[in-house]
Amino acid sequence: MASRSTNLPDDFNIFYLRKNALSLESMKVPMDESRDEMNPQYQGLTGLRNLGNTCYMNAVIQCLCSVAPLVEYFLSGKYITSLDKENGEIATAFAYLMNDMWLGDFECVSPEVFRLVIGERYPAFIKKTQQDAQEFLIYVLNELHEALKKASKRRSQGTSSWDFRPSAGETSIITRLFEGHLSYDIECLECQTKTYKNEVFTVLSLPIPDDTECSLEECLEYFFKPDMLTWNNQINCSFCGTKQDAAVKASIAKAPKIVIFHLKRFECQGSYKKKLRTDIYYPLNNLDLSCYIYPLFRKNPKYHLFGVVNHFGDLDGGHYTAFCKHTVTQNWYNFDDSQITEMPDPLVQTSAAYLLFYTSQTFSVPVKNQNG
Repeated sequence: MASRSTNLPDDFNIFYLRKNALSLESMKVPMDESRDEMNPQYQGLTGLRNLGNTCYMNAVIQCLCSVAPLVEYFLSGKYITSLDKENGEIATAFAYLMNDMWLGDFECVSPEVFRLVIGERYPAFIKKTQQDAQEFLIYVLNELHEALKKASKRRSQGTSSWDFRPSAGETSIITRLFEGHLSYDIECLECQTKTYKNEVFTVLSLPIPDDTECSLEECLEYFFKPDMLTWNNQINCSFCGTKQDAAVKASIAKAPKIVIFHLKRFECQGSYKKKLRTDIYYPLNNLDLSCYIYPLFRKNPKYHLFGVVNHFGDLDGGHYTAFCKHTVTQNWYNFDDSQITEMPDPLVQTSAAYLLFYTSQTFSVPVKNQNG
């Protein structure tokens, strides 16, 4: 296998061509003449070619392409100063893809290069088999963080983790936008001694409390309700010196600017698999998280929806699409691989919702570096 380039992004064009058997132009569909390429309303409205069961990838990329501050970070070239050139192929491929999707020059492009580079680290994504969109999202956020974090110690090549666990002091565009902190208050029921545990998250996985219908607020209430730790889950109480039953309550110690909710629709109990088709109502605007956030950190408790990843079908066979709110037009669009259609607000509510993207800040239109 050829060695990785260590002169990114200057040498990335060589890598970009080397990794593709097809010419770059054959992977792009020219813009229809009716679309004015200088009109900014078409920027960010670019379809993605399905490369064989890659709808999960396309749906996640479209939602990330709707995160205006993330897109601008890459379009402006700011990422280059933070890029770990020994481990930066995925971040650089992501930057090139964002550039193609926001230039407004093509109605459809191929994510083939991005798929190839992430597939080198995670071979499951190079196979033409259906994958889980939530798992793919976590991998992408983790890889972007690892390549762009400001820290002296980098992760060794070949190490991978499902969890996003940046060490103290490691910051990146990913932590600044997506990182939140959960705090668990744990009380021993024997001596009432309290201990605290913190956990970092970028995607919050919410249980679904009903099989037929419920609201996102009910999912959140179910997630944050106090729980009991008994039997095999007992804590080692330092005061009692023995294992004891305990009560635990979770709160948000740090609310992220962008919060991503994963609705746990897939249940697996041994060989038994089930998909919950619960119709979950989620607000498009003014989702209030204040009752779950520590009072001292309730700066921006209300969130607005800007992206949805949908899953249609069953566990073993299905199809992913994305609904995204466009930064320029403020209209909602349905992204179904290469097809894009405008949609009215009421249709954003769907029982197929799997990932929900909310922001507490108003997005401005991403701007490309004029000197680039």
